Amino acid sequence: QLELVESGGGLVQPGGSLRLSCTTSIYTLDYYAIGWFRQAPGKAREEVSCINGRGDTITYLNSVEGRVTVSRGDPRDTVYLQMDNLTPEDTAIYYCAAKFWPRSKSDFPLSYDYWGRGTQVTVSS
Repeated sequence: QLELVESGGGLVQPGGSLRLSCTTSIYTLDYYAIGWFRQAPGKAREEVSCINGRGDTITYLNSVEGRVTVSRGDPRDTVYLQMDNLTPEDTAIYYCAAKFWPRSKSDFPLSYDYWGRGTQVTVSS
């Protein structure tokens, strides 16, 4: 059973930055596709970003493109979501998710098997 733990959320003013971390209980996340998702109150969950096992294929939600960067850490048990120039519309609970996925694949799974409990991001002045 893969366990994921998100951290790094908090309260930040508009225009500020946060770096979210998704850490696992196993040695490496290299063999998993990782997705970052968010859900705001009263809204559907949306996919913010995905990164493949090799880290060479990445997608971003249109509304965060240019403000968010996903990356794999070193050691390889962590995936980061760097968020800059945050706006109140970014307020949500952010989740990371994982699915065992061939490293050579350049597409992403339609669903994920493992989910963290989320970390709250609040953007407010």
